[in-house]
Amino acid sequence: MLCFVLIGYDKKGVLPTRMAHRGQHLETLSAMERAGRLHHAGPILNDKGEPCGSVVVFSAESMEAARAVVAADPYVVNDVFERTELYETKRVFPSQPV
Repeated sequence: MLCFVLIGYDKKGVLPTRMAHRGQHLETLSAMERAGRLHHAGPILNDKGEPCGSVVVFSAESMEAARAVVAADPYVVNDVFERTELYETKRVFPSQPV
């Protein structure tokens, strides 16, 4: 399995939409966690401590599979993000599996 990082940047004024779809988003992440494919997930916070984006680090078989994971995320499907970035990454630390 390869490791990927998704960075999603929220649209301006989208907090109500984000909150409306948060439950679905968390269930998607929970399913990834149960499958052993989620390494880190959480919001990016602005200076007021409010969510303004997301970071998700996860495993997938290929870049194509990782793109499919991103495309199915409720925040992507429901147009929360202004833009997303997806990169393959390599785990160096922590040296022990989480």
